[in-house]
Amino acid sequence: MAITGDKKDKNTLDLFEHQAQKATAGSRPLADRMRPVRLDQFIGQQQAVGNGSLIHRAIENDRIFSMILWGPPGCGKTTLARIIAEHTQCHFSHFSAVLSGVKDIRNVIEAARQQRNLYRNRTIVFVDEIHRFNKAQQDAFLHHVESGLLTLVGATTENPSFEVIPALLSRCQVITLSSMSESDLKILLKRALSDIDNGLGRLKLTYSDSALDHIIAISDGDARSALNALEISAVYASSKTVDPGNAKGNGNAKGNDNTKHEIPLEAVENALQRKALIYDKSGEAHFNLISAFHKSLRGSDPDAAIYWLGRMLSSGEDPKYIARRMVRFASEDVGNADPSALSVAMTAMEAFRFLGSPEGDLCLAQAAVYLSTAPKSNSIYTAYGQTLKTIEQTGALPVPMHIRNAPTRLMKDIGYGKDYKYAHNYKDAFVPQDHLPEKLKNQIFYTPTTRGYEKIVKERLDKWRALKNRPEVNDKKLK
Repeated sequence: MAITGDKKDKNTLDLFEHQAQKATAGSRPLADRMRPVRLDQFIGQQQAVGNGSLIHRAIENDRIFSMILWGPPGCGKTTLARIIAEHTQCHFSHFSAVLSGVKDIRNVIEAARQQRNLYRNRTIVFVDEIHRFNKAQQDAFLHHVESGLLTLVGATTENPSFEVIPALLSRCQVITLSSMSESDLKILLKRALSDIDNGLGRLKLTYSDSALDHIIAISDGDARSALNALEISAVYASSKTVDPGNAKGNGNAKGNDNTKHEIPLEAVENALQRKALIYDKSGEAHFNLISAFHKSLRGSDPDAAIYWLGRMLSSGEDPKYIARRMVRFASEDVGNADPSALSVAMTAMEAFRFLGSPEGDLCLAQAAVYLSTAPKSNSIYTAYGQTLKTIEQTGALPVPMHIRNAPTRLMKDIGYGKDYKYAHNYKDAFVPQDHLPEKLKNQIFYTPTTRGYEKIVKERLDKWRALKNRPEVNDKKLK
């Protein structure tokens, strides 16, 4: 009887839990309700999860490997982890690096041992925002990932090369995800509008193309942001005809007839408190205006620069976006021909944040005129591009022994820092010395122009490079 009673109690609890989940399902955010549970429902990221991809085969064959999912917010990292959890036969553990510490990691490790020893089960651990784990917390995973006790799936918006310790990173495959494209976001929004079970289908809403385009434009490739904006605008726009509290669940929504209610652009703007930019449907005007502004700066035409700046600001363009473009321009097109250009652009951006619009608009105009009249050089842009190409071709070349750090006796004994020449001990604080890996000896990336301050840089650099070919001239220590 006791056993029967236990079963009855359990069944009763399951029933209550089911009813509670059903009752609260409608209160979950639309972005959470619309998460796909299968790969064939996953929108976008075909290069990473499409047919024939590494992840697709791993999920199909239940052969999940340790990986770091790296991408911007709202690109599908957590959704992909949940799909893995849904389809794998492994024990799955999920926790956030923001809320967990070493103690939680130890508990997961102990649970993984029990799963292996008692059930011969593998354990997959999903760590959201893994970049927030410090070195000690990441170290706690290391041995168990290497031994195979744990399969680690980490998600991060930060570059794992800098945020994940090298030893752990070397044991994981980095899967790069990108922002959602406009076409993928549109598919996602239309799916949410038509989905009766999980989406907004019961509201019987349609959106004008301009209204959907506005939501997509302000979402900046973030699917979660797009769905949140859609939900807010839908509740706002349908509030006179639909009771949002009954939009999902018992089907007693007011106005739940066969009439389709089209939401115009104005309703979306009012709901989201964001005006649409004066762009055409394809967004071409947006890119044309910023292109005209950038090319006017590069062409040293201050009159055209402030004209296009005014056009963008008056059309409702985000001033911070314009400021960011000027900061980029300061390094890409002015560079060391006028090193102050970067400071001017950064100061203008901070001044706008301090003053706001319209007072801060003048700060942006001042920076635009300064940048357009500054001497121009793209030498740094070219040099850095060539550097990245060389790194890609040559890989992680070792640091030369003489410029390695030697904080311990052991490192000094095996040659770290040996024969390093301290520049301040030599004339003009310069001594001929190689700092690149041996394979790249005498490689030149940066070639300054003769414009503006870069002319001085060029003269100085030419002198130093000539001395490297005649080391005896400047290879004597100062007394």
